Amino acid sequence: MEYKISDGRIVARIDKGEEIVESLLTIAAAEKIAAASVSGIGATDNFTIGVFHPGTKEYTSKTFTGDHEILSLNGTLSCMESEPYAHIHMCAANGDCGTVGGHLNNACISATSEIVLSIIDAEIDRKYSEEIGLNLIDFK
Repeated sequence: MEYKISDGRIVARIDKGEEIVESLLTIAAAEKIAAASVSGIGATDNFTIGVFHPGTKEYTSKTFTGDHEILSLNGTLSCMESEPYAHIHMCAANGDCGTVGGHLNNACISATSEIVLSIIDAEIDRKYSEEIGLNLIDFK
């Protein structure tokens, strides 16, 4: 992974064999990012995405393998208990141009990924909501 900082943004290249969420958390920790929006594209051959079910307050996840283009990678970086926290969703297309999408648990890059972090000049924390069953943004 390599990245460059310019004008409140970080442009990152995540390389073959590297994992997206782990790489974003590494950048957030290294650059002391308290809040940022995330946008990206790329290619993966092994990823897990999930869907949250509010009625049961549980995720169901599914792992996909084989060549996929990352059509859209969107989300936020914030903090929870003073540690970097990533909330990312991803949509990917297979070789037949069929698409899948959901909450990104992990994705291993098969060729490359280009991601832009737009740094937000604020501290945004997260707090678990018993009512919802998720770690929600907490503006304090």
